[in-house]
Amino acid sequence: MHRRALPAAGLLGLSALLALTGCAGASAGAAASAGTADATEPITFATTPLGDDPAANPVVAFADLIEAETGRVVEVVDVPDYTAVLEALRNHHVDIGFMSGFPSALAVNTGEIDALVAWGGKDEPVSTCIVLDDSPLQKLEDITPETVVAFADPASSSGYFMPVKMLHDAGLEKDVDYTSLFAGDHVMGFQALKQGQADVSCTATLFPTMAGTNPDMFPFEEGETRSIGLSDSMPVSVTVLADQQIDAEKAELLKEVLPKVFVEENAEQLGAMFEAMQGGEAIVDPQPELFQPFVDIAAIADVDISDLG
Repeated sequence: MHRRALPAAGLLGLSALLALTGCAGASAGAAASAGTADATEPITFATTPLGDDPAANPVVAFADLIEAETGRVVEVVDVPDYTAVLEALRNHHVDIGFMSGFPSALAVNTGEIDALVAWGGKDEPVSTCIVLDDSPLQKLEDITPETVVAFADPASSSGYFMPVKMLHDAGLEKDVDYTSLFAGDHVMGFQALKQGQADVSCTATLFPTMAGTNPDMFPFEEGETRSIGLSDSMPVSVTVLADQQIDAEKAELLKEVLPKVFVEENAEQLGAMFEAMQGGEAIVDPQPELFQPFVDIAAIADVDISDLG
């Protein structure tokens, strides 16, 4: 079994190499479009880090399961954030990426990235804003312009877009009625809260359920934090996105295999990746209209994702 972890510096190096080689990328894409790609070539998968322990990393489990179903090697490319996943896809460095609803909507609406399979969300809150248990903040309406609210990533569904809408619905406008802090990811948002750099941390509802059991993902014990608000649900939980120059045979294979991999019997192995799907049904070849609600919500955050070419 062969995989590589290509950090951000490596991805930038790859971009430079493709620029120097001129039309090499276009030639590769033309070959793929013509269906001449090697049937044994690996599937490349861009992801943000989801844990330091390879034995418990859901990305490793995902790669193992895809390899078992397809007979192809899966090469994992580690990138620092959601935006880097999208850039890796747009620049034809990887075949697929696993993204939540808003980054998926951003990607699809550029017209430069395709959605292979999406999973519908369930009718439950996807985000929560938490405070330390001894915080004077009891509800969202207690937040003031001096309150520092930590968000995970500016392209995160549960860690930014849905919380911003939640705060908006409570009468709080971004950068007017509270002070925003982009921590970098969910875990760093928790660290900002723990270290007193933020008064509130907005994140996925999944993370607080890990209190006392997974300090690497949620560094608090039960009772150390509490929620002061819950978001709406989302029509799409996650999407597997694809490079538009992916080999047609490989794309069809993935559309067949992905719904078979994300099933209950693999839930424990896939961990946070499976939980992120919220038990939704698989939608093969989802159409752009499916993502329109995200475009509408993004407008509240002053982000236009309808035309980001």
